[in-house]
Amino acid sequence: MATIISRGAKHFHYANRCLSLHRLSLRSHSNSHSPSSSVVAGANLHDRDFPLLQSGLGINYLAMYMRRLYGTGSPTADSQSPASERSTESNSSEGDDSGKSNQSNDAGKSVRGGPVSWLSFLLLVATGAGLVFYYDREKKRHIEEINKASIEVKQGPSVGKAAIGGPFKLINHDGKKVTEKDFFGRWTLVYFGFTHCPDICPDELQKLAAAVDKIKEKAGIKIVPVFISVDPERDTVEQVREYVKEFHPDLVGLTGTSEEIRNVARAYRVYYMKTEEEDSDYLVDHSIVMYLMGPKSMEFVKFFGKNNDVDSLADGVIKEIKQYKK
Repeated sequence: MATIISRGAKHFHYANRCLSLHRLSLRSHSNSHSPSSSVVAGANLHDRDFPLLQSGLGINYLAMYMRRLYGTGSPTADSQSPASERSTESNSSEGDDSGKSNQSNDAGKSVRGGPVSWLSFLLLVATGAGLVFYYDREKKRHIEEINKASIEVKQGPSVGKAAIGGPFKLINHDGKKVTEKDFFGRWTLVYFGFTHCPDICPDELQKLAAAVDKIKEKAGIKIVPVFISVDPERDTVEQVREYVKEFHPDLVGLTGTSEEIRNVARAYRVYYMKTEEEDSDYLVDHSIVMYLMGPKSMEFVKFFGKNNDVDSLADGVIKEIKQYKK
């Protein structure tokens, strides 16, 4: 019994060694076409180093082991190759099918439009045009209202009389002393300026003279035009006399000392100040206003600014006189 077991163990030992040599041969000769040639290259089964393999038991064990090895190796590889081909074919066919299905689905679906359709774009353009038209119309209307308000002078309610006017002592262009009492019983239009004024004073005095003539022509009312100098240093009696002759024969020119001019300017709320003084050549900045004074005590009735022309000045004076007489 021990002999049989020892013999069987030796057979397995030799078979294992042979198989180890066969594995080494497979690694070094991977390009070989015949499995039997690999075994012969790895080990000779009839070699004297393997005497026990020549017996039937050793050969049978070795053949069975080799069949097991090659039976599980190459069929698996062979079977894997068709399987992989079938898998590849199935994947490709599935890909084609999915592509076809996607194409069919895309063909079946309606193409959705962009984020802005033609209708919404047209509505947007129409809305923008409407807003621009509305803005332009409102802007023009607002500008017209501003222009109309600036042109039209609204007559507000009269609350009392302005504290304008008062007693004064001056010298007329003939060298006579006069006061406010010398003008009682007559309507007067009073203007403050100076004879060296380059443009504003001549324009205003021409307008004053033309309005006086128009008032007399239209309403038969005689108005006394009065010019009071705000430049007493240069406007002497002789200078004022020559100056008033250029505008109207009824124009009364008044001058006086610096103190007297200061007092009358304060009484009539008139501003004046020297500017750009170079030696004796200078200008005088002053208020540009005409005062309509009443006949009772030379009281203030109405003032007219530079924005009035000859017609509006004449019509305004006539209107005030008519209202005063009522």
